[in-house]
Amino acid sequence: MLWSVATSTLIWLPSSYTISISTSTSWNSNPRPCFPRGIPQDLLPLLHKSPTFPLLSTFSHHFSPQDLSFHTHFSPKASSSSSSVVGSPDYREEPSTNVKFQTLLRLPGCSSPLSLLGTGYREKVFAIIGVKVYAAGLYVNQSILSTLDAWKGQSAQEIQDDSYLFGAIFQSPLEKSLQIVLVRAVDGKTFWDALDDAISPRIKSPTPVDESALSTFRSIFLGRPLKKGTIMFLTWLDPTKMLVSVSSDGLPSAVDATIESMNVTMALFDVFFGSDPVSPSLKTSVSNGLATMLK
Repeated sequence: MLWSVATSTLIWLPSSYTISISTSTSWNSNPRPCFPRGIPQDLLPLLHKSPTFPLLSTFSHHFSPQDLSFHTHFSPKASSSSSSVVGSPDYREEPSTNVKFQTLLRLPGCSSPLSLLGTGYREKVFAIIGVKVYAAGLYVNQSILSTLDAWKGQSAQEIQDDSYLFGAIFQSPLEKSLQIVLVRAVDGKTFWDALDDAISPRIKSPTPVDESALSTFRSIFLGRPLKKGTIMFLTWLDPTKMLVSVSSDGLPSAVDATIESMNVTMALFDVFFGSDPVSPSLKTSVSNGLATMLK
């Protein structure tokens, strides 16, 4: 079999091999690759050399595998920051990444605790191989639910297909926040480039205000390595203002930037909850949560 890798040290294996990457319960643990018997000896040095992959950019690969799977397990690290749980912490686990999300949080800049509606994961596809990049969870001010009476009694599928409902959530002047937890390390610029590729097409004619907001957003990530376990919060205070918080050591203790452009904040919300979401599993889970709460 011909093995070829272009512009990356990522090594693709035949369908009979599976790599399992296990971690301990600390956010700061280093992954330990475990390789099955039978891998060609000339590939082992390369596999040991590069267990962490650049996951958000686009590469050109030539290979013929059929299956490659990764398993990661995270438990949240205790934090003494101003982001905190209310009372004893309860968690909900995102099943595909095993990342645990607190069900109730108080975040910097928010007037009330926010409740978890649903979780999901972002998967980046290289040719035919899907690699999980991060887990995500949507939190909302529970008072938002009282504005959604028109959707009471609807099924999860009806809610998921209704763009007006998600538009009503975005337009509400009450807080909602997207928590992102990286399940592998990535360069900050690479992460931003992937995010910008999703946001920019949704802003047809950016204004100077939009450009300034995007520049502020970009500056948070450039030159910043994002290790596995890094937590980000994108918190919409209202349709025109969004807070960005990033921490590699537990929950964020402060706001890193304020984005003030409705075009940018709306485009970002659409990236996750529009008709073509980057994480279908997140939108499905949120829809299920809304259907349960609006019965």
